[in-house]
Amino acid sequence: MLRRKPTRLELKLDDIEEFESIRKDLETRKKQKEDVDIVGGSDGEGAIGLSGDPKSREQMINDRIGYKPQPKPNNRSSQFGSFEF
Repeated sequence: MLRRKPTRLELKLDDIEEFESIRKDLETRKKQKEDVDIVGGSDGEGAIGLSGDPKSREQMINDRIGYKPQPKPNNRSSQFGSFEF
């Protein structure tokens, strides 16, 4: 394997400005998310999650993660295809 000298990386002013702008944007998003969590927590959504109905809790989790379950077909032709003997 050939050896080469390490590449020198230079930090430019544009890179620093871009980094600062992205960092500020992420901080504002985080602060907005925290504000929404604080407001959402006072609405009583936590109590809904602790209710005795497991179906509503499961539905709430599915909505949160974006999962949309599809109903399973019950007939055998859908499970094994259409075989002709």
